[in-house]
Amino acid sequence: MLTCNYQFKLKPNKRQVFEIERYLNACRKVRNFALAERKDWSNSRKNNVDRCSLEKEYIIPADAPYPCYKLQSASLTLARKDNPDLSSVNAQVLQQVLRQLDRAFVEMKSLNKGFPRFKNKYRMRSFVFPQFKTNPITNNYIKLPGIGLVKMRLSRPIPQGFILKQARVIRKASGYFINMSLESEVDIPAPFPHGNPLGIDIGLEYFVATSNNELIKRPLFFNKLHRKLKLLQRRLKNKQLGSNNRHKLNQKIAKIHQTVSDTRKDFHYKLAHRLCDDNGMIFVEDIDLRAWSRNMLCKHNLDAGFGQFFEILSYVCWKRDVYFAKVNKNYTSQICPNCEVHTGKKQLSERTHTCPECGFSCNRDFAASLVIRSRGLNAVGQPVFQNACGDGLSGLGSNLRLDKNL
Repeated sequence: MLTCNYQFKLKPNKRQVFEIERYLNACRKVRNFALAERKDWSNSRKNNVDRCSLEKEYIIPADAPYPCYKLQSASLTLARKDNPDLSSVNAQVLQQVLRQLDRAFVEMKSLNKGFPRFKNKYRMRSFVFPQFKTNPITNNYIKLPGIGLVKMRLSRPIPQGFILKQARVIRKASGYFINMSLESEVDIPAPFPHGNPLGIDIGLEYFVATSNNELIKRPLFFNKLHRKLKLLQRRLKNKQLGSNNRHKLNQKIAKIHQTVSDTRKDFHYKLAHRLCDDNGMIFVEDIDLRAWSRNMLCKHNLDAGFGQFFEILSYVCWKRDVYFAKVNKNYTSQICPNCEVHTGKKQLSERTHTCPECGFSCNRDFAASLVIRSRGLNAVGQPVFQNACGDGLSGLGSNLRLDKNL
């Protein structure tokens, strides 16, 4: 089964905008009520059995079951009969809100994520239509239940043989968008190692350094608009809460953040496609980027978006039949790519690699990319025919021997 996600911009009229906002408001109320019900049940089990709290007391019967998804879904069905605001909204959309809340609690326990929070009218930005009976797309229009035919900008054609499974309507600072989940019963095998290998080393001075001796500077996505964003946020603190001026200023700030995000993603996609040109294998380091987001250069690391770039690069490689793999990150900047001698730890200010054994000298990031390429080729079982000096490399095996001796 092959699944693709396409995003298009919607062009709703005033009535449809009102209906979309009404859907978002109903979803927000259902989510907040269900979250409050779960939270109150949990807090009622934390009270002392021999005394009452001086602040507040949750009085819920001891035999009351935990409000899981099944019970809350049944309660929602009864509530839709008495509440006209809920009955006029598609039932499956509200059920998906409860499913997402239940998934948030599961991930909180299994993945150690934060406790789900309540959402105001600005934080509730999307809702899902989980299924469609027939194909709702007609030319440049899509038929959404309860909303009607909504015009959209069909920026690219929908591939043949794909069926629309679900659609998510999203409200952003620049308008309304729709994410379509398309499925097709096609089995595509994973790319096989072939063609020209390419090692990639990431950094802050150069966003990408490749084993082809290509150094790509890091665009300053956030820093270019940081001054303007700082001025707007300084004005925001003087605005009264709930006022129209504060709402308009928040919209301007949100548009700047979306501009930064869209610019970064566009750069990542274009760079990923360019790296896939004339290359059959791409190797990168297996880095824990969460640690990078907590060091002294966290602002620059988060602005570069290395994690998003790796995800986009892996998807583009799969789409273009390019083999993508991650290799061991240890000592890639401390090993000479020419003679594989461990040269010791380098300071961040040292931007040139110089081997004391063979005298090989080159850019530090370029040397690391050669080591990454060597490890990747040995991991897939292909020999390394040449390096920077044209000699053979034994690759991963000798690197492992060096690591054991440290």
